[in-house]
Amino acid sequence: MSLRRLFCGTLVGLLVAGFVPLHAQEVETATGNGAVVRVLDKINGEVEDLSVRNGASANLWRLQVDLEECRYPSGNPAGDAFAFLTLHHQGQEEPLFRGWMIASSPALNALDHPRYDVWVIRCTTS
Repeated sequence: MSLRRLFCGTLVGLLVAGFVPLHAQEVETATGNGAVVRVLDKINGEVEDLSVRNGASANLWRLQVDLEECRYPSGNPAGDAFAFLTLHHQGQEEPLFRGWMIASSPALNALDHPRYDVWVIRCTTS
């Protein structure tokens, strides 16, 4: 077997193996009515849970949490939630964070702030 043929065969195998997990990870989702978001004030050690409805905002300390949407695996409301959040610090126009947060992987797309830590706990369905 030639080196070129071995290389091409290996490359095709790696490409196919790389695409299979992407397809296997596709999960049907449902949209919740809102989300429970946990906020930690790192300075004083206080932790609070906020319930926020889709399309609404909640304020805690000097932080504003805007929830656009919360999704979860269909048929499993207690499953892995992911929410699209925008976080603002009081008095600042530019958001501190804007994007999807995933309950099971809070460090994957996290807020980078010296005082606050925010993560999604679950979607609400009622």
